[in-house]
Amino acid sequence: MLLLPPALKAQIESEARAAFPHECCGLIEGARAGDAIPVTALHLSPNLSAARDRFEIDPAVHFNALRAARANGLEIVGCYHSHPNGTAEPSVRDVAGAGEEGFVWLIASLGEPGTPVQLGAFAFTGARFEPLKIGIWGSLDPAAGLRL
Repeated sequence: MLLLPPALKAQIESEARAAFPHECCGLIEGARAGDAIPVTALHLSPNLSAARDRFEIDPAVHFNALRAARANGLEIVGCYHSHPNGTAEPSVRDVAGAGEEGFVWLIASLGEPGTPVQLGAFAFTGARFEPLKIGIWGSLDPAAGLRL
């Protein structure tokens, strides 16, 4: 289960709306606690892809996110991006671009401005994506314990 604080959920929704009709993208910082993956920070990246229906994370953002996660005693557990006018499920391009086993992909789908954003989370198994439940938790500090 991906555990997402309400403020970070709102951040992803805001980024997806701001990028529309292009895809937003970024990296997810967190920890792995058994079957739970609490998210502690998001690292927004400019989308380097010129195509509306693709995303490419800036390598400098990736490097800085890795350094920040390491400094926090955490890790980059996944990425997020939006699917404007699409579904909150991995696309054919997402499957082709996935590579790291266990890496989480959080996808925000939205239609025209004003429509609700839908979130879907998936873990890459090395061959395909497996859906993850998304739980909303109230603390950004994993040491404080999980409050669902």
